[in-house]
Amino acid sequence: MSDEILRARLPLAKLDTLVARHGEVEAMLSAGAEGEEYVRLGREFSELSPVVDEVRALRAVARDLADTREMIADPATDADMRALALSEEERLAEDLERLVKAVRIALLPKDAMDARGVILEVRAGTGGDEAALFAGDLFRMYSRYAAERGWSVEVLAESEGTMGGYKEVVAALHGAGAFARLKFESGVHRVQRVPETEASGRIHTSAATVAVLPEAEEVDVAINDSDLRIDVFRAQGAGGQHVNKTESAVRITHIPTGIVVAVQDERSQHRNKARAMALLRARMLDEERQRSEANRAADRRGQVGSGDRSERIRTYNFPQGRVTDHRINLTLYKLDEVMAGTALDDILDALITEHQAALMASAEG
Repeated sequence: MSDEILRARLPLAKLDTLVARHGEVEAMLSAGAEGEEYVRLGREFSELSPVVDEVRALRAVARDLADTREMIADPATDADMRALALSEEERLAEDLERLVKAVRIALLPKDAMDARGVILEVRAGTGGDEAALFAGDLFRMYSRYAAERGWSVEVLAESEGTMGGYKEVVAALHGAGAFARLKFESGVHRVQRVPETEASGRIHTSAATVAVLPEAEEVDVAINDSDLRIDVFRAQGAGGQHVNKTESAVRITHIPTGIVVAVQDERSQHRNKARAMALLRARMLDEERQRSEANRAADRRGQVGSGDRSERIRTYNFPQGRVTDHRINLTLYKLDEVMAGTALDDILDALITEHQAALMASAEG
């Protein structure tokens, strides 16, 4: 009877297959798999375990709910016991609803890049010095958020604004699941506030663009040395400061695609080249994902846009202390907490929930 409760809601045969596979993988690991096989099985076991735990919890609740309803329907059940069972039925039905949703989400197709770290690119858009200052604010927001989640931040390239902030900053955020959390941040972010340099107190509107790319591994992208042009030059510090007297900065051009990356933050040419290659792989992987994934509607340039203030995914209004994400019509009056990174999850969770709902609706359709 418990299966009857679930059959109309979930693909039970698929759930049984997942549970059986989980048992098989566990047995193979226990039997002493080694080397690459052990790593592969371990990864599969880790991916299956949360789903199987949810399935087992769901089936237990379904059994309890079926037993409770039988008790309620039994004419021999006395009034006090029936009242108690009715109360229990309500609680179990709520638990069942929650677990059905959790299992359905767990069964959704996974983005293979979700577990990766990210390459984060923040650039000033329209708004001159104020846009550069805002780009700096956004980068600090993501850096603080990374610290909250225990991720490390490695700056790969930066170009400072004349009044502070950044014309451009590129960083690697190393942490499991970083791409899953941040991948919906790509796009134009708009700010409305009174610049410190504005004597009349007039509100200005500026913009900065954000691009979030999954970190690429060497096996993800095949790069032939013959396709690369590598130039070395002297690093240029801000305002002439920290200028490197040796040619340690590195610019790499991937000739077939025209992608150019440059890194000059390290004094070591070898280190800069390694960072530049990591950035090049990430950008090439992102382009490949654009071509191969039909469900990714816009390419990276479309996501980032031109930086024009009319193109935006989110607005940060400082005078009113509010943040609005225009894609999901979400407005929060906690701008300071969002900029500090502590409340950014309120927006990210809503975006992820909306994405999951769209996926489930697509699967049902």
